[in-house]
Amino acid sequence: MLKFSKEDNAKLKSIKEWSKIKNPKVYSISLLSGFSCSFASDCQTYAIENKITKKRTVLDGKNAKFRCFSAIQESQYTPTYNQRKHNLDSILAIRNDVEKMTSLIMDSLENPADKNKNSLPKNADYIRVHVGGDFVTSEYMLAWFNVARMNPTIKFYAYTKAIGWMQNNEDMRPKNFRMIASFGSKEDHLITKDTISANVVFHPNETKLPIDHNEYYAINDKGSFSLLLHGTQKQGSTGSKALSRMNKENIKYSYSR
Repeated sequence: MLKFSKEDNAKLKSIKEWSKIKNPKVYSISLLSGFSCSFASDCQTYAIENKITKKRTVLDGKNAKFRCFSAIQESQYTPTYNQRKHNLDSILAIRNDVEKMTSLIMDSLENPADKNKNSLPKNADYIRVHVGGDFVTSEYMLAWFNVARMNPTIKFYAYTKAIGWMQNNEDMRPKNFRMIASFGSKEDHLITKDTISANVVFHPNETKLPIDHNEYYAINDKGSFSLLLHGTQKQGSTGSKALSRMNKENIKYSYSR
C-alpha cells in the first residue's frame, strides 16, 4: 500500500486560511525527490543513502541552480526518506501499467491494515500529489487522473516538470485535478503563455506574478504564479545568499514543519 501524509508542512496547513471548507482535510503523497524527477534541471537534488551506515548525504544535480527543499527533508528525516522510498519502489514495480497503479492507489484509500494511519481517508478535501517527487511515467499520471475521476469530491493538484506528458494527457485530466507546469525543467520550451505554470524566484522583486504562500493559486484557477525559494541551500551558493537576504528583510519564505 502507498503511504500518505497529513498536512506535513506549513504551506499545506495554510490552506485553511482561504478554504471555504471549515477545517479542511489536507493530505499529500510523495516519492523520493530526484530519483522520480526525470525532467528536473534547476532543482535536481538527491538524498543519497549509504548502504552500510544508512546515513544520507545531499547530491546536487549537474545542472542544479538551487537545492530541492524536499530532497533536503529526505536527507534529514529518516521516516520521511523511508516513506517516500517505499512509495517510489511500489510504483516503479508497476510503472507502465495504468490499471495496476490505479488499483494500488485506490486500495490505499482508508487501508484498515495501516496501523500507522498513513492511508488516505476517502473524505479528504484536498490532496497534493507529490510534495516530494514527480510523475515517473505518463501511465502513472493517468492512474492519478483515474483516481481523481473516481473521487470527484476531492480536489487533487500537482506540480510537474514532465511537461510533455502533462500536455499529452490533458484530454484525460478530470476537472477536479489541477496540474501546474513547473519551470526549471528540461522541457521548459513546451510551456506556453496559456499554460498554468509556476516558477521559483530568489526574491519577490524578481517577479510580477502573485507569490503563492498558501496553495491558493496552486489549487484555484487563478492563473500562473511564483514561489519563493525555500529549503536549506548549499553554503556560499546564490541560493544561500538569497535566503540570507530575505531573512534580513523579514520576508516570509519558509514552509517547514
